[in-house]
Amino acid sequence: MNSPIKLSNTILLYLLTLCIITKAQNLNNPNYLHHFCDDTTTSTTTYKDNLNTLLSSLASNATSNSIGFFNASAGLEPDDVYGLFFCRGDLSTDVCQNCVANATKDIVQRRCPTQKVAFIWYDECFLRYSNKIMFSTMERDPNYTLWNPENVAVHADFNRELLNTIFTAVNRAANMPAGAKKFRATKANYTTEHYLYVLVQCTPDLSSGDCEQCLLAAYSGLEICCNEKRGGRILFPSCIVNFETYINYNETYVESAALAPSPVPQGDKGSSKKTWIIIGATLSTIVGVLLLSSFAYTMWRRKKREEIRNSQVIQLLDMEGRTIEDDCSNEIMYGEVKSQDSFLIQLDIVLKATNQYSNENKLGQGGFGPVYKGVMEDGKEIAVKRLSRTSGQGLREFMNEVNLIARLQHRNLVKLLGCCLEKNEKLLVYEYMPNKSLDVFLFDSAMRVQLDWQRRLSIINGIARGLLYLHEDSRLRIIHRDLKASNILLDYEMNPKISDFGMARIFGGNHSEANTNRIVGTYGYMAPEYAMEGLSSVKSDVFSFGVLMLEIISGKRNGGFHLSEEGKSLLNFTWKLWSEGKGLELMDSLLEKSSVATEVLKCIHIGLLCVQEDPVDRPTMSSVVVMLAGDNFKIPIPTKPAFSVGRIVAEETTSSNQRVSSVNKVTLSNVLPR
Repeated sequence: MNSPIKLSNTILLYLLTLCIITKAQNLNNPNYLHHFCDDTTTSTTTYKDNLNTLLSSLASNATSNSIGFFNASAGLEPDDVYGLFFCRGDLSTDVCQNCVANATKDIVQRRCPTQKVAFIWYDECFLRYSNKIMFSTMERDPNYTLWNPENVAVHADFNRELLNTIFTAVNRAANMPAGAKKFRATKANYTTEHYLYVLVQCTPDLSSGDCEQCLLAAYSGLEICCNEKRGGRILFPSCIVNFETYINYNETYVESAALAPSPVPQGDKGSSKKTWIIIGATLSTIVGVLLLSSFAYTMWRRKKREEIRNSQVIQLLDMEGRTIEDDCSNEIMYGEVKSQDSFLIQLDIVLKATNQYSNENKLGQGGFGPVYKGVMEDGKEIAVKRLSRTSGQGLREFMNEVNLIARLQHRNLVKLLGCCLEKNEKLLVYEYMPNKSLDVFLFDSAMRVQLDWQRRLSIINGIARGLLYLHEDSRLRIIHRDLKASNILLDYEMNPKISDFGMARIFGGNHSEANTNRIVGTYGYMAPEYAMEGLSSVKSDVFSFGVLMLEIISGKRNGGFHLSEEGKSLLNFTWKLWSEGKGLELMDSLLEKSSVATEVLKCIHIGLLCVQEDPVDRPTMSSVVVMLAGDNFKIPIPTKPAFSVGRIVAEETTSSNQRVSSVNKVTLSNVLPR
């Protein structure tokens, strides 16, 4: 019979072997999450050598680093490189070192072999490098979001407890002393039987304020994508926030990191009773003070939490720079809206300016929501877009507008004065355009007389310059994706201003085309490659501009044109007249006295170039502006225009003759060539 000692030794040996195997498996397999490579590439040997030196330094310092963080640099300008890593605060040095060692190889061998700037996230660590200094700087871009697709059963209790737990964790992590891990992992009951688990962490080189701002911005992003979900995680370069309904951290390590209580000193038996009386009295006092302090702190925290939740700045942090192609997509990008305090407008100011959203001030109604005219205290007129609370599409458009138009400035773009996000309101405040939009004049027989040829030509030139700015001259490169007459606003002097950037999309400096699964825009203005294949580019905007040019010249809509006496589409009708040498017959009869025939023909010619079927054949907006401005520029011969994307819409009218003229999502099977 085996002795108890031998049996115990056998069990211990088994457990030790199991721990070693488990540890080895964990060390060999860090859990990859996401990576990002910048567009900038390098072919210089010096930079690559410096990068290898840097990565070697990071890997070697992961073994001797007690806080799981290290930054370093290598080389001299212009081939200098900077990098850092930080490991999850609840993991051992061995796990950290193994993750960093894997990251230094994975990022250059598989993920970003030629890029100067790269980021890689694992469940256990994060590593990045760049040709620019990033130390002690809070950054939220690029980032990555993950969430559990399952919903929690008890929404109200879960959301309330999640908010409490995260805010407590953020406060404690952000206020860790200098040189310590800015990390907090904790759990809380959201029902009597169920726990939620929260993990937050910043890079230790951030200030307390920057750490708190980063974590709050991350949580704000999780509120949008992961509301009522069983888990969510957002990864920033400077911080991470993660919540789950299962243990998402090393609970043993976190608990062992806490300070152990001091042992009670052993006195002689004669004084033990007196000692316990003193201890009891002292504890009673301490408990009383703690209860009062806890109550005061709870009340303060509740007030602070409410302030933060209602804070316009925190809500705006979530929306800055985001291209909203899908709800909480992995393309979340945070921007640089300057001077947020001045950009944000208080709700009471808007309410007073619009007379509490009175019907007398209402200018119109769109898919986004109603639009109101307002007058500020200084007499400045404004237009206020109010997001409908039931509009999911409107929320995406709202975010896009805040992200894009706030950072664009051009005389032919409508100016966004600010926004308001108080008390569940989402408002966009623009400069007021007294003459409304171009379609109001262009497609109304009584109003159209105010648009003589010189005014129409001026409008065409203004739109072209505004579009050129979006495509080539702004610090962002923007595809508008919904250029049409109703999105061209007119100021007091009838100068055109491109508006409505809710569907716009940023494209990279080296990329002029993007693919999307979500087709947005307006029938009659959409380029065929976009409507049929989801390929949006600057050339799809050029197509829309060409359609708009022909509408301005003719005074007729492209959408529903085949129902008119001329039949077909406006594009094919124009091509027929042009091919027969009768281009001037396209011109609005109201322009006969004010027009210059050569200018009209040149504009028709350019319009036909813009609506050619192959995007490669269409001119860029810089070429369009040059052709419009000069008479000595040799204009290419156009080919037959693309089919009309708008025709099928009118064919599917209801029995009550209600036509659909604009949609936000297009069913591709409903778009047929002529």
